Amino acid sequence: MSLDLYNYRTEKPFTQKNLVTLQDYSRDEIYLLLSTALDLKKKQKAGIPHPYLSGKALGMIFTKASTRTRVSFEVGIHQLGGYALYLNAGDIQLGRGETISDTARVLSRYLDGIMIRTFKQQDVEELAKHSSIPVINGLTDLLHPCQVLADLMTIYENKGALSGLKLAFIGDGNNMSHSLLIGCTKVGIHISVACPEGYMPNQKIVEMARENGKETGANVIITHDPVEAVCNADVVYTDVWASMGQEKDFKNRVEHFMPYQVNNKLFSYAKHDAIFMHCLPAHRSEEVTADVIDGPHSVVFDEAENRLHMHKAIMVLLMGDRKE
Repeated sequence: MSLDLYNYRTEKPFTQKNLVTLQDYSRDEIYLLLSTALDLKKKQKAGIPHPYLSGKALGMIFTKASTRTRVSFEVGIHQLGGYALYLNAGDIQLGRGETISDTARVLSRYLDGIMIRTFKQQDVEELAKHSSIPVINGLTDLLHPCQVLADLMTIYENKGALSGLKLAFIGDGNNMSHSLLIGCTKVGIHISVACPEGYMPNQKIVEMARENGKETGANVIITHDPVEAVCNADVVYTDVWASMGQEKDFKNRVEHFMPYQVNNKLFSYAKHDAIFMHCLPAHRSEEVTADVIDGPHSVVFDEAENRLHMHKAIMVLLMGDRKE
C-alpha cells in the first residue's frame, strides 16, 4: 500500500519529549511529524488560522549564527499563536557563567520550549536531560535533525513516496550527512554518501544507519566515488565544503572537494527525474554549479520554505497540549 502522508493516521501515541536526534524517533513518529507539517502548510497557504500554541513561549538559544533556523522558528511560533525569545551567545552564558543544568532548570520555569543551535551535541543532550520542557536541536556540529525532517517532507512532496527511493549525498561527512544517514534509513530511503579520504562521516553514525536499514530495508553505501553514489539516484544532495568554524581550512578543502562538485556532468548519472537538494547557504561554483542549483531539477527553495512548516509541526507535537 502506498504511503499517504496527507491523510496519515496512527493508533500509536506521540510520546517524545525532545528532539535531540532523529535516532530516538520511530518511523511512525517521523511520519506523524511529516503529516502534521503537510497539514500546517496547507492551512497556512489557505489562510486558515491555527493557533495551536496560543500563549506559549519558545526560547531560542543561538551560539551559532543562523538565517533559516531563526526566521522559521520565530515566524512559526508566531503563526501558532505563541511568542519567541531570542537568546544569543552574549545574552546567555551557556556552560560558562552558569552550568547547563542550572540554565535548563531556570529556563524551564519561564518557557514552554527551548530550541538550541550550538556547537556541541553533548550540550543539547545535557540541556534536555535537566529540562522539564521540550528541547529541540536546531543544529550541532554532529547533527541537524530539523533540516532532515524538512528534507524528507520535500522529497515526499516531489516523489509521493519515501521508502525505496535512493538519495546520494556528495561532499563532507558532516552534520548533514550524519542526519541524512539517520533520517533516510529510518524511513527506508537507500542512501549513498561520497566523501574524499579524511572527510568521511562518523563511523558510529554509519553503523547506526546500517542497523536502521536492517529494519526498513534501506541500503547504506559509503564511498569515495561520487559517480557510484549518484548513479540512479532519485535525490542528489550536497552541502558547503567548510562548515561554520572550518573556514580557516577552506583552501586545503578545495583541493580535496573539487572532484565532488555537483555539476551537470555528475548530476547526469542520476535518474532523469532526480531532484537536487541543498540545505543552504550555497556557494555557487564550489560545491554546486549555478546551472544545477538554479536549474529545473532544483527544489532548494521549496526545501528552505519547508523548514517553516516542519518546525511548526515539531513545536505543535512537542509543546502542544493536544498532539495534532
